[in-house]
Amino acid sequence: MKRILFFLFSLLAFSVQAQEIPLPEYPRPDFERDNWVNLNGYWQLKFDKNNVGIDQDWQNKTNTYDEKILVPFPWGSKLSEVEDKADIAWYTRKISVPAGWKNKNTHLTIGASDWETSVWLDGHFLGSHRGGYTPFSFDLTPFLKYGQEQDLVVRVDDTRRMFTLYGKQGYGNARGIWQTIYMEAVGKTEIDYAHFIPNIDKNELKVELNLKGDLSKSTDFKIDIAEQGSHSFKIPAGQDKFEAIVTLKNPTLWNLDKPYLYTVQMQANDDAVKSYFGFREISTGLLPGTEIPYVTINKKPVYLQLTLDQSYHPEGFYTFPSDEFMKNEILLAKGIGLNGIRTHIKVDIPRKLYWADKLGVLVMSDLPNSWGEPDEKMQEAAEYTLREMIKRDFNHPAIFSWIVFNETWGLRTAVKNPETGKEENKYLPKTQLWVASMYYLAKSLDQTRLVEDNSICCGAGHTETDLYSWHQYLPGYKWENFMANLTENNYPGSTFDFEKGFAQGKQPMLNSECGNVWGYQGSTGDVDWSYDYHRMMNVFRKYPKMSGWLYTEHHDVINEWNGYWRFDRSKKYTGLDELVQGMKDNDFHSLIYLSTGQDITEKVKAGSLATVPLFLSSMTDEQIPGNTLSLEYSLRGLTSLGEEWQSETYSRSINYKPWMQEQLESLQVPMPDKDGLFVLSLILKDQNGKVHHHNFHSFIVDGSKLPGNVEVLSVAPDAFTAADWSSKNWLAMEGKKADGAGKGQFTYTFSKPTKKAKSGYLLLELGAKELFAKDKTVDQLADKDYMLGARAEPSQNKNAYPMTDETLFPSEVSILINGQSVKNVKLADDPADHRGILSWFYQKEDDHLDEAGSYGYLVKVPLSKSQIKSLQKQGQLNVKLQVKGNGGLAVYGKESGRYAFDPSLILSSK
Repeated sequence: MKRILFFLFSLLAFSVQAQEIPLPEYPRPDFERDNWVNLNGYWQLKFDKNNVGIDQDWQNKTNTYDEKILVPFPWGSKLSEVEDKADIAWYTRKISVPAGWKNKNTHLTIGASDWETSVWLDGHFLGSHRGGYTPFSFDLTPFLKYGQEQDLVVRVDDTRRMFTLYGKQGYGNARGIWQTIYMEAVGKTEIDYAHFIPNIDKNELKVELNLKGDLSKSTDFKIDIAEQGSHSFKIPAGQDKFEAIVTLKNPTLWNLDKPYLYTVQMQANDDAVKSYFGFREISTGLLPGTEIPYVTINKKPVYLQLTLDQSYHPEGFYTFPSDEFMKNEILLAKGIGLNGIRTHIKVDIPRKLYWADKLGVLVMSDLPNSWGEPDEKMQEAAEYTLREMIKRDFNHPAIFSWIVFNETWGLRTAVKNPETGKEENKYLPKTQLWVASMYYLAKSLDQTRLVEDNSICCGAGHTETDLYSWHQYLPGYKWENFMANLTENNYPGSTFDFEKGFAQGKQPMLNSECGNVWGYQGSTGDVDWSYDYHRMMNVFRKYPKMSGWLYTEHHDVINEWNGYWRFDRSKKYTGLDELVQGMKDNDFHSLIYLSTGQDITEKVKAGSLATVPLFLSSMTDEQIPGNTLSLEYSLRGLTSLGEEWQSETYSRSINYKPWMQEQLESLQVPMPDKDGLFVLSLILKDQNGKVHHHNFHSFIVDGSKLPGNVEVLSVAPDAFTAADWSSKNWLAMEGKKADGAGKGQFTYTFSKPTKKAKSGYLLLELGAKELFAKDKTVDQLADKDYMLGARAEPSQNKNAYPMTDETLFPSEVSILINGQSVKNVKLADDPADHRGILSWFYQKEDDHLDEAGSYGYLVKVPLSKSQIKSLQKQGQLNVKLQVKGNGGLAVYGKESGRYAFDPSLILSSK
C-alpha cells in the first residue's frame, strides 16, 4: 500500500513539473482581476555566488544564464529542479504584454520572494523590494512594447541576515520566488485594497477603500454584492481613502457549519476587482451558565480544537505543488473533527487561506520571527511584515487571530551578567513595551479580530493580549496536576504567566501548543501520539476554564514526527476502531465528550468492583431529544489464556443540557474473574440512537485462579535459552520485551508440568522487529538545533518507536517445537499505536520512553499429543522462533505489548 502511495505522490510531483504552468490559478481569489498573465513555469537562472552580477551588468546579459528553474518553487527544492548553489540568483524569461492592455497600466506582481528582490525590463530598473512573505508590484507600463517579446529579469538576494524574519526555513528555505509571479492590467485609477468589515448587529458592511494612481478627477466607485444588489458612490478628486456603508438584507452568516461567502464585484473608474467576504463577527463572550470567557463566532462560543500547521511540503518547501493539495490540507484537518489550524511562523499562501474560508476552518495567523536580537532593523522588518500581512489577508473570514510573536523568539537581547561576567539572553522590559506596542499596532490595523502579543513558553509571559495563551508539552501522566494549578491561577488580575507591570484581564485562556513531542527529554522522536493524546484530551475536557487547545501538529516535519499525518501526508493509524467498535480519531474531538480522567489504564484485582470517574463536557448548544443521553458500556478483552471475553452491555441515563460541564456519578464496573487486558467501551447515544461520542478505559486484571483442569507454563521474554541474530538482539522495557533484528532465532525452554495434560497450545505475542536508527548508534541529536531544522532519521531519537503507518515492515517466523516445524507465521508489521496499551502503561514515569506503544500479533499453536507426551516424559519442551528473512522478531510479555501474558504453554487435563 505504501509503495502505491509513494508512486501516486511521485506521479503528482511529476505532473506538477510536466504541466506548462504550475499553480495556474489566480493566486488571490480575494482580490482578482480578469486581465492577467501567469508567469509561472520555466525561467532561465544564473547563480551569483560572488555577488558580481550587478557590477557585470547581468540584467543585460540574459543569454549567459546557464540553468533552468521551475517557478514558483524555491531554488534548492526538488520541485524547482535546481540545487541550492548560492545566496543570490538571477532569473530571466521573455514576456509579451497583449496589445489590448494599452489603455491600462501593467503591473508585475510577485506573491512572495525571499528576501531582497530587484526587477528589470529590457535593462530598465523597475525597483527593489525587501521582505520574504508578502506581495509587491512594479509598474511595467513606461517600458512596454505591446505585442513584442521583452526580457524580464529578477534578481533575488537571500543572503542570511539575522534581523530578517526567517521563521522555520531550516525545514527547507524559501529561497527566491516562492509564490506565483504574474502580470495584470490595472486601471489608471487603481484599487489598492478594499477591506470588508461586517456589523452583524446592524446588518451592515463597511467597505474601507484605498485608491492609487490617477486621482485627478473624482472616482466613480461601484460595488455589486451577490444577492444584495449594486451600490454606487462618488469619491471626490484627490481622495485616496474612502469608507462606504452597505446595508445587507437578511444576510447569511459565515460560520464553521455553513461557511457562506458573498462574492463581490468592484469598479473604481477603469479598474475592476473581484473579491469575497464572509459576514461574521469574531469576539469573546462567556461560556453559557459560567463566567468563563471564550472566543465567539457571531456571539456564540466556540471550543477551539486546532492544530499547529508548519505549512511545509517535502518537495516544494514553502510552496505547495497544486491548488488541490492546499485544499486537501484543510480537508484533512476538518475530516478528523478539528475546527482550526495555526499557520506557524509563516504567512501562508492566499489560496490555502481561501480553502479555509470556503470549507470552514479557522486560522490563527503567525508573524514569522527573526533569530537575532530585537534591534532597530528587526523591529522595522517585523512592523513592515505585520502591516502587509494584515493588509493582504484582511478579507479572509477564516482568520480569527493574529499572533505577533512566538515563544519570545527574536525578542531576547544578550546582556552581561554583572555577577558572573557571562552573557545571558534576556527579555528586556523595553522589548516587552515594544511587543505591547506591536499588539496595539495590529489592533489599529484590524479591530475585527483577536491579537496575541506573544504565544508564550519557556519562562516568558504576556504583555497586552486578547488571548491568554500558553504552550506546554508534557507526558500524559503530568497533565492533571498542571491543569489544576493553571486553573487555580487563572482569574482577572492574576499576574500568573504575565510580565511585570501586566496582568490577566478577562481574556479566554487557551492552549496554543501542546502534545508529548517535547514533553520527554530530548523530545519523543517518532512515537505513537495517540495514547498520551487520549490522556491529555481526557484532562482538558475536565477543565472548562481552558477555552480550547492546539496540538502540535498537523503533519510531521523535518525534526518533529508527531503529526496526525506523515510529512508526505500519508496516514498514521491509532487503532482506536479495534479497541472500541466504531471509534475514530474524531471522537477525541467530540463536542459532547465523556472523560474518565488522566489515568486511562489501571491495574485491578480479578473479580473486584472497579470505580470509573466520569465527567461530561458539552461544548455545544445542540439540543438532545428529551434532554437525555444514554451511556452504553461493556467490557471486552483477551484473557491471559488467549481467550476472548466480553461482559453484557449495561446502560445508564444521563440528564443533558447544552454547554454542560459536570462531574457525573462514577461507574461501578464488575471485573471478570479472569486475568487479562480488558477495555471498557463507553458510548453516548441519544433517544434516536444517534451516537455522539465513543471513549474507553482499560483494565489490567490480575489475581484470578485458574480452572482446576488448566495449567500454565510461562517464561518471561528475557528468559530465552538461546539467541542468535544477524544484526542485533537486546532487551527492552527492563526485560519485558525481547528484540532480535535481521535473521536469527530465539529459543525458549518450558519445564515439565505438574499435572498430566491431554491437550494444549502455545500462546505468544509476536511482532516484526525493525532495526531502528537509535538501536544502531548512540543518540547524536543532542547538539543539533531543532528549531532551525536539524536533520535526523526519525527513529534516531532514543525515545522513538515509529508509529504505525502505511509503511509495513513484515517478517515471517517459523515456529519449531523440539526441532520440528509446526507453523509459519506472517507478522504484518512492527507496529506502535494505542493498541500497545501495556507498552505504555508499564513505562517508567521518568520523562523517557522505551519502545512505548509497541505491540505484536496473537499467535496460538495447538500442541500435538506427541508433543505433550514428550514434554511430560522429557521434562521440557523447546520452542524455537526462527526468522529466515531480515524482518526480525519481537517477543512480548505480560507487561508489554497488547496482551497480558508471557510466552506460555496452556495445558488442559480434559
